[in-house]
Amino acid sequence: MSRPTPIEAPWMVLVGPAGTGKTTLGREIAARTQRPFVDLDAAADGYYAEAGWSIDKLRERITAVGRLAAEAEWEPARAHAVARAVADHPDAVMALGAGHTSYTDHQNLVTVRTALSRCRDVVRLLPSPNRDVSLTVLRRRCTASKGRSWIIDGHDYLAHWLDDPGTEQVATRTIYTRDETPAQITARLLGRS
Repeated sequence: MSRPTPIEAPWMVLVGPAGTGKTTLGREIAARTQRPFVDLDAAADGYYAEAGWSIDKLRERITAVGRLAAEAEWEPARAHAVARAVADHPDAVMALGAGHTSYTDHQNLVTVRTALSRCRDVVRLLPSPNRDVSLTVLRRRCTASKGRSWIIDGHDYLAHWLDDPGTEQVATRTIYTRDETPAQITARLLGRS
């Protein structure tokens, strides 16, 4: 299978709350299309450092001001990471962690929307069009696979990411994964359903 000529932005970007299968699907799509796969959660440390942040600094700020406030302080670094990753990984399949499309400061969302507007396909993944069904499925998946419910210090991050309009604003389409296998979802994403 010959590869198409590379483009100047990722070929496909997967977004959505934790537990939607972005990494699993991204790897499968990349393998089937013979493109590189980039998981921004795994690759972002260098980009955060460019913006004066690190995971250690985030932990220190969480201890000092609480998780919610620290997450807000960290937003510019997350937005910077998205913009840099989009520029650095043309023709890749990329998965963005939930926090990379969820911002309280509108300017950070504008930065991310501008970067992602160069991408041909930004796919928002959700289990169901029904919000409550999606939240239940995602909570179950996160608890089973990562041992975390995403309710931290009384704040429900999973519900926050699910309800955040930023992810919908950056997406070019939304795919509801229902009870499909990764192979079935990948075929649908690639237009071979």
